[in-house]
Amino acid sequence: MFVRSGVRGYALRAACVLAGGVLVLAGCSKNSETGSGPATTAKVSVAKVDDIAAKLPDKIKQAGKLTVGVNLPYAPNEFKDSSGKIVGFDVDLMDAVAAVLGVKADYQESEFERIIPAIGAGTLDAGMSSFTDNAEREKTVDFVDYFSAGSQWAQQKGKAVDPNNACGKKVAVEHATVQETDELPAKSKSCKDAGKPEITAVPYDDQAGAATALVLGQVDAFSADSPVTEYAVKQNPDKLELSGAIFDSAPYGWPVAKGSPLAAALQAAAQHLIDSGDYRKIAENWGVQAGVLPKSVINGAKG
Repeated sequence: MFVRSGVRGYALRAACVLAGGVLVLAGCSKNSETGSGPATTAKVSVAKVDDIAAKLPDKIKQAGKLTVGVNLPYAPNEFKDSSGKIVGFDVDLMDAVAAVLGVKADYQESEFERIIPAIGAGTLDAGMSSFTDNAEREKTVDFVDYFSAGSQWAQQKGKAVDPNNACGKKVAVEHATVQETDELPAKSKSCKDAGKPEITAVPYDDQAGAATALVLGQVDAFSADSPVTEYAVKQNPDKLELSGAIFDSAPYGWPVAKGSPLAAALQAAAQHLIDSGDYRKIAENWGVQAGVLPKSVINGAKG
């Protein structure tokens, strides 16, 4: 399934566009890098669990921090508030996981498609950018699954687009996501095979750019992970609406180096939070409780 295939990479980062050298403010999507969600949410207090913390690799224990690659914005999962602080559901959950492990999460901003290679190179310990765990990615990294999401389309209000019959339409996506690499190519091929016009995928460096393009009528629809699409619509209720149902549900996972003991540590910490109820509290704080999992697993990709 999706998320970003990666849950990305982007062109219209501030959720506004330049038209003839002039910044177009009217009609800008509110799904921006900053100010795209509540400035604060209630933090869930979590204590260290010694037997789980003992599972951490010695390098991370000694450093006292978990270096996590993140790509912004992707509200409500990860974005910056009006003060520039990185916030979101994923952030609160990873902060809680780090607390269970007795370390701090050190977030490093990165282009989406560079996070997994950086993990392989050892410059990042893990990734946290709404990554979809799929079989192809599991060839290079291990995933600790923590959430379930699906793809969801949005359209301009009152301008219906059928995600299952979008031949000839222009559809915005975030660069390097599963929506760009898997979903739209497959749907476009079906159009071509039926003798119909192909779907034109229009990639943007971030989801803010994709949402803005739709708000401004530069595309007919956009496709993204379900919590992201739902959030963008809530932020732009006079401009956007959901199109079709959620489909291709799959797990989000935190990527770590292949064979690393970090996977077992993260999985144990996530399961502890699930069992304690703190995981659900964090999800409810961000309104994404529909995607909570009853069990965290390693490499749980479908198919």
